[in-house]
Amino acid sequence: MEHASPPDSADAIRRLIDHAILKPELSRVQVDAQLDEAAAYGVFSVCVRPCDVAHAVARLTGTGVRVGTVIGFPHGTTTTTTKTAEAIQALADGAFELDMVQNIGAATSGDWQMVEGDVRAVVDVAGAVPVKVILETSYLTDDQIVAASRAAVAGGASFVKTSTGFGGGGATAAHIALMRATVGEAVGVKASGGVRGLDTLIEMVRAGANRIGTSASARILDEFAHRASTGTASDRGDDRTSY
Repeated sequence: MEHASPPDSADAIRRLIDHAILKPELSRVQVDAQLDEAAAYGVFSVCVRPCDVAHAVARLTGTGVRVGTVIGFPHGTTTTTTKTAEAIQALADGAFELDMVQNIGAATSGDWQMVEGDVRAVVDVAGAVPVKVILETSYLTDDQIVAASRAAVAGGASFVKTSTGFGGGGATAAHIALMRATVGEAVGVKASGGVRGLDTLIEMVRAGANRIGTSASARILDEFAHRASTGTASDRGDDRTSY
């Protein structure tokens, strides 16, 4: 079932995008190039490695692009104490949102009390700063996705998120729809992992996503500009993305 209309302007797309700068091998020069690209395209935020938060905040000051980071990334297996320490440092460095990885092994074990407690501990130290909980849906059954989404919400999460992008699978429309149906309208749903083009972004929004994690921001916005200027439809051959 379609959840929302696709974004109908470049500004609407920009407001959806958390531009991911998370690959472990990126040099400072490469990070800076990505930060500058995010600023040039005016995306909502960047999501950077914890070691890059303070630098990103300084470089993006005055651009309007916010800086978020990851906690317990990418495996979610660090202890709750370690995750809270990471969160405290990230906040001190200027992070405006935290994307934490749930304890995936606890989720696959059905230990929802542990999952919820892990989330709540980070939420408690984050205070007013939104916490997104990465489920890593490719490792979970549908029932586990539902239960993990409920545990994240019970722990105080502001968003549930599909993927790290490092777990061998990314966002699917089916998982987004399931997460949205589980959390309702009061909690955000972020599609991340494999969103590399405009058609995929639109598919995720239709399924219920209201935030998109991608490293392909420039490609997506360039695709939109091209279609808007030429009046062309989706590359999939239908009229769902004509403007």
